[in-house]
Amino acid sequence: MTDGQWEQLEEADYLFRRMVRRFVKERDRVNVEGITLPGMLILNKIIREGEQRLSDLAGELDFTSGAITALSDKLETGGFTVRRRKEDDRRTVLLDITAKGRELVQRNSNIGERCITLLFEGFTEEELALQSRFFERITRNLEGFSDTLLELARQNAEAPPPPAPEQKPRRAVPDNKYLSY
Repeated sequence: MTDGQWEQLEEADYLFRRMVRRFVKERDRVNVEGITLPGMLILNKIIREGEQRLSDLAGELDFTSGAITALSDKLETGGFTVRRRKEDDRRTVLLDITAKGRELVQRNSNIGERCITLLFEGFTEEELALQSRFFERITRNLEGFSDTLLELARQNAEAPPPPAPEQKPRRAVPDNKYLSY
């Protein structure tokens, strides 16, 4: 790989992480009548598909089980959802929406649409199609991401010590304008 190609990868990595951080920061500032945007996602999913198991919500919305529990607690405390146990399996907890939750979603139905248009306005159909393909590829590339890096760290911990100082390094590290891990 050339230095130019490596710099392109570093820039793409930096910009991607910057975009994700900015999105999360902005998203987390939005509070609709006491409910965050992830909470609104949960309410919308229940409206579309009916009551949901908490574990299914976590998996489908890419939240940790702890995050889903915290969001569900807040929704239930606000009177927007109710939890109930499945009659045939008391271990399974289902989350359902209340009339108050439905009213909240209906009253604020334009927020989700505006969120999407704010993120993607100004892009052509072709650019949006390319972005979708890129996002799908990055998502596929993330499969096994943590396992691969943890294995590399394990191998690094077991690696022999670095060469003695009198040996020259194989390649000088170029100046890097991007913050890395």
